[in-house]
Amino acid sequence: MKVSITCDDEYEAQKLMSLIFIKEEKQTYIRSILNIIQNEVVISLKDRSAHSIVLKDEENVEKFADFIQSVIDKEHNLVSTKKIKSIIEIIKE
Repeated sequence: MKVSITCDDEYEAQKLMSLIFIKEEKQTYIRSILNIIQNEVVISLKDRSAHSIVLKDEENVEKFADFIQSVIDKEHNLVSTKKIKSIIEIIKE
């Protein structure tokens, strides 16, 4: 399954990409979604730190939250991520 998430800008896309995926282990650093505030998603990482990612709009926040939840729940594994300007493509199996 593949999803494209549009971030607010390239900086937010780079931040999301660096937090989302551990390539060798096909896992994510994301432990949970703490909060969603309009077009912003606040995530908790495995080291228990919290980070805010600003996406383009509320639709992208909902799409990201729905897509990543099954990975957090260990129902799916991440395969790859790719950044194209402010868009992150995420593939899970």
